[in-house]
Amino acid sequence: MTLFLVDAKSPFVSKTELPKYYQPWMETARNVPKLIDSHSLRTHIHQMPLLETHFMKSHRELRLAHLALSVMTMGYVWQEGDRDTVKVLPRILAVPYCEVSQRLGLPPILTHADAVLANWKKKDPQGNLELLLSLPGGESVRGFFLVTMLVELAAVPGVKAIPKVIAGVRQGEVATVTRALDSISLAINGMKEAFKLMHGVHLCCRWKDNPCMAEGLVYEGVQAEPMEFSGGSAAQSSLLHCFDELLGVKHETKSGTFLTRMRDYMPPAHKQLIQDISSHRPSLRDFVLERNNAGLVSAFDRCVSQLVSFRSYHINVVSRFIAVPAARAKQLRSQDQGSEPDQAIIGKAPTALEERGTGGSAIMSLLKTARDQTSNVTIHGPLSSTKTSDLTLISELSSRLSL
Repeated sequence: MTLFLVDAKSPFVSKTELPKYYQPWMETARNVPKLIDSHSLRTHIHQMPLLETHFMKSHRELRLAHLALSVMTMGYVWQEGDRDTVKVLPRILAVPYCEVSQRLGLPPILTHADAVLANWKKKDPQGNLELLLSLPGGESVRGFFLVTMLVELAAVPGVKAIPKVIAGVRQGEVATVTRALDSISLAINGMKEAFKLMHGVHLCCRWKDNPCMAEGLVYEGVQAEPMEFSGGSAAQSSLLHCFDELLGVKHETKSGTFLTRMRDYMPPAHKQLIQDISSHRPSLRDFVLERNNAGLVSAFDRCVSQLVSFRSYHINVVSRFIAVPAARAKQLRSQDQGSEPDQAIIGKAPTALEERGTGGSAIMSLLKTARDQTSNVTIHGPLSSTKTSDLTLISELSSRLSL
């Protein structure tokens, strides 16, 4: 798995410092929350030197540079919230940002691979994690990124089991495939357990499908025309894409188009891993159907069930922390009234998130479609009971707000 930059112990190994030449970037990136609070980040960035990028040689240095440039860019664009964005990213950021992005095969915007995979370090010998860089929002933002990282870590045993499944299928070894599928099932369940630590917060960091930046963003010194990119999204994580391809989950229509587009926001090695899993023959599902072994079928369906359960829980989280508060804010805006707490709700819910997620997706429709299409690949029929079992309360709240 090292070919795909998937470490044996974690999905990514972070660099924590850049060469001294790049100290202006790191100092500014570390202070983005404070500089935004004082409304001085844009002024501070305009005073930075334009740095060359060729002094960075290693992949890890480039990833840390991309993270730092991403955090500064997000702060620069959104310093005053979604009602006072900018149309031009200054050359000081735009030129090195695009150069680093080109070397990495990543877009010049904050991605999941930046905010989560390359944004952590161990803060003590016990293995507790800490963020390298953050954005405004204090502990809620810190918790959002770190919990997402824990979800990634929980998936590692499952990702490591995928080559065992593929090898077992090719060699016709039912027992090997069954054991590997059990490991994947446990890993996906572990992902959901880690996800339960999430207590909210969602960031709006895109300039595609965003009414606040309908014309996109000009990267000064790179090209004269504005560029559009989707914001960081869990859909940019390679984990579920890998499991989907292994199990034969086919995402159709809008959800499939969106998820395929999100692969362009992954590190190229991760995207290649997904493609390689997809291309293996015979497919896992065909192998399970052909062998018709009770234990193998059960192991396969458990994996699908765990993936459906994870996606159902994701819908639950999005409903509670994004969709319902955003619908409430939209309702209050339309009424142009409300108590002081109501006005606080309006202030905390960007208009761009009222119907769409950070990646620019119609988020609830996409998540439900992805969950239902996952259910369809079970050998013993779709798992219809998962569609409503853990969503009753959220559905009631949503209906009251005409969500």
